[in-house]
Order: sequence, then structure tokens, then C-alpha cells
Amino acid sequence: MIVLDYRDQRPLYEQIAERFQELIEKGILPKDMQMPSVRSQAMQLSINPNTIQRAYSELERKGYIYPVKGKGSFVADITDLLGVRRSGWEEQMGRLAQEGFAIGVKRERMEAIIRKAEQAAARTEGQGGKDHDQSGRSDETI
Repeated sequence: MIVLDYRDQRPLYEQIAERFQELIEKGILPKDMQMPSVRSQAMQLSINPNTIQRAYSELERKGYIYPVKGKGSFVADITDLLGVRRSGWEEQMGRLAQEGFAIGVKRERMEAIIRKAEQAAARTEGQGGKDHDQSGRSDETI
């Protein structure tokens, strides 16, 4: 499920953390599920284990995973975290709508933009949790 983009300007650990965050938010990696070990994930992606460890540290800092001494890392309950993010999103969306009305964007245009975003989200979810690289090859490993 993790595909690295070596053309991306962001560090690999950020790409890895972002992808795991998405998988957790979508429920593909459910609460209390054990994360892949640092070593196995590093071998799967053919990268340094320190890169995976840094990604996991970032996920832990953000509240997406938690460590259990001697057992590994597990997916956290992100219900409250998502609630805070949704609230922030709603505030931001409200400001954008106000700005849109102020500059003459019609309600119908805003609704069309939202429908387009909804369709894009549905297509992403329809991939069944698979990532595809530029060649069209899918990678289902976590």
C-alpha cells in the first residue's frame, strides 16, 4: 500500500507518514491494528530502517499510532483527532465560501466544485486501497 515517489521533493519519511495517515483515516488500518515492524517495512520498501522509524515517530507525534514496549506500534483511536480536523476544515470552508461570494462566485459554481471533489474522492476510494505508480503498477504492500 505504500509507494514512494522519488521525484517528490518531500523526504521519504514524510511520504510514508502521509500515506499511513491516509490509510488510518480511511479505516483501512483500523484502531489497535499492529503496524508493520520497522525492519519488515524497511525491507519491503528497500530503504533504511531509520527512515521508517522517523515516519513512525511523526505518526506517533500526531496521534495516529502509539507504541507498546516490546510489541511494536499500533493504530490509535483517531476519533477525537478527526473531529478537530473536521471542525478546522469547516471553518476554512466557511471562509472560502465567504471569499467566493465576495468576489462574485455563484453558489452553483461552488456546488459544481464540491461535486467534482466528491467524484475524485469516490474514485480514490474505488481503488480498493491500492496505490499505483506512474507505470500503472500497483503495490499492495504495507
